[in-house]
Formats: sequence, structure tokens, C-alpha cells
Amino acid sequence: MSVGEGNEAYGREPFKRSRSHFTDRVTADGRDGRPVEAGRYRLVVSRACPWASRAVISRRLLGLEDALSMAVADPIQDDRSWRFTLDPEGRDPVLGIRFLKEAYDARESDYPGGVSVPALVDVPSGELVTNDYQRLTLDLATEWTALHREGAPDLYPRALRDEIDTVMAEVYEDVNNGVYRAGFATGQQEYEEACAAVFRRLEALSDRLSRQRYLVGETITEADIRLFTTLVRFDPVYHGHFKCNRRKLTEDRVLWAYARDLFQTPGFGDTVDFDHIKRHYYQVHTGINPTAVVPLGPDLTGWLTPHGREDLGGRPFGDGTAPGPVPAAEVVAPQGRP
Repeated sequence: MSVGEGNEAYGREPFKRSRSHFTDRVTADGRDGRPVEAGRYRLVVSRACPWASRAVISRRLLGLEDALSMAVADPIQDDRSWRFTLDPEGRDPVLGIRFLKEAYDARESDYPGGVSVPALVDVPSGELVTNDYQRLTLDLATEWTALHREGAPDLYPRALRDEIDTVMAEVYEDVNNGVYRAGFATGQQEYEEACAAVFRRLEALSDRLSRQRYLVGETITEADIRLFTTLVRFDPVYHGHFKCNRRKLTEDRVLWAYARDLFQTPGFGDTVDFDHIKRHYYQVHTGINPTAVVPLGPDLTGWLTPHGREDLGGRPFGDGTAPGPVPAAEVVAPQGRP
């Protein structure tokens, strides 16, 4: 999720998601000059952002907390970029910067694009390494294996990658990005086409998940992570704020049960901050919510109710195990939890 062209522009200019500009990869062999190394990099995220939340979930499932530190930005950013105002004195304690933009500027001065999360920053130099949200989590799953915890799941199993890639591409086009195309549409036809595509894809996914517990295979994969981060935001923000209101998530029996199943799986719901999510969307997107009023609803307690998905079988972590407790410094505040 990027910042850089002014928050009031949302909903007033045609929406087009920017491609990641910085695409260096951190790999086991260091072929881009960026080798996997414990403690060298810092992951900058916003708990409000679905793209960043993919990385938060992956990092936790894989047990990379000690190897890859994490900075959480304030969900209310200004036109300069994501801010570290949640930290003492408004500075990230590791990078020593007030704005994520400073890491972008250290990499490339006068960079014309937006400042987006997730962002991987090289700690020694303070330079941005990558903001490639599509590639980052795949690399965490496949290139960082030497630093994975014992019992870490295989989130991108080689034998299923073609199917995972296909499912993820469909989910991205119609759901992950589709809700934004609907929400930021500047014309009726543009909105209706995007909204219709969102629900066509959700119906297809609901049918698929009525027969199997997870999207691909018998275990949680990267595909599930990418769908979850949109589903968990659907009723709190996309249904009303983005006008994707043909149905609520809670009105689709299968998808609602699937989303609760994942939410109650360690590594998913314990990373979600509904307070950050709601305040970011309703207070930052002033182009479509000029009053910046944040709604009180919806009731979040349903996320903790039984889902019954275990009847479909499946093994959430495959041959691995669930991650341990959330590190104390990363526990979501009570106001952000159901």
C-alpha cells in the first residue's frame, strides 16, 4: 500500500496499482548482492495494509521473528509517507528514521513513485532493498529456509506451485486488487464492472472451498494467506467503504467459515489489528470518506466462533507444527482484537 500522491486523490483519479520499483531479492546465495543473513534486514509493515499483512503472517508462520526484525508503522500516515509515530520519540528504534521515505531516499534520491509497505530495509546502510510485495513472501518461504523455525510449514510446495500461482493470480486480479478498483472507481461503469468481478470470483472460491479445507492441497499455502488478508478486511472496510456491498463475508456460509478457520489458526488472527485497519481506511482515504468518521461496527466477536472446517480434513501445517506464542513486543493491542 503506497503513499505519495496525496490522500485526497483516492476516489478522484482513475485507480491503477503501481508496480514495485525496487525488486532486489534477498536470496540464499546472495545473487543480487543481498544474502539471507539473520539480523541484517528489517521488515517495515503496516497492520492496516493487506499487502504488508501477507509478510507479517508469513514471517510468523515460518518463525523468522528472531532473524528478521519488524517495524510497525502508524496506520494514519500523511502525504510524506508511513510514519514511525508509534515508537518513542517518533523514530524507528533500529533504523533511527521518522518516515519510511527516508529509507527510500537513501536508496534512490528523488524517487518519483509512492512509498509502500511491505518494505525490506538493509539495516547497516539504512537503504530500502525491496518493496516487491508479490515476491517478498515467496522468498521468505523458499530462500530463507536456513533460518526457518523447526517445524515451519512449506507455504509454497514445489509440486503445487503451478496451481498455487494460478489461484493467486485469479485472487489478485478480482479480489485483492478488485476491491480497490471498485472502491476507488471514478465512474459508475468502472465501479460496477469491478464490483461484479469481485463477487464472481468470491462465488467461485466459495464453491471451491465447499469441497476442500484450503485453496490448494491439504495444507495452508501462500494462496490462503493472500486470500485471507482481503477476507479479514471485507466486512470492516470493503463492504461499506469500498462499496463492495452485494453481500457481507458473514453472509457466505463457506467463505465465512473458511476465514474463521484461518483466523483461529496461530499465525493468522493473532497478527490482525482491526483498530489499525479501520482507522487507516476511513481516516486516510479522505477522497472517498471526507469526514474521516470511523464506523463503530461490525461486531467482531463472530471471528472466535466455531467454524466446523476440520470436518473437511486437511492438516494446517502439513508435517510441521504451529508457531509458538506471539513475541510480547508484537502482541496486538486489545482494541484491535475481537
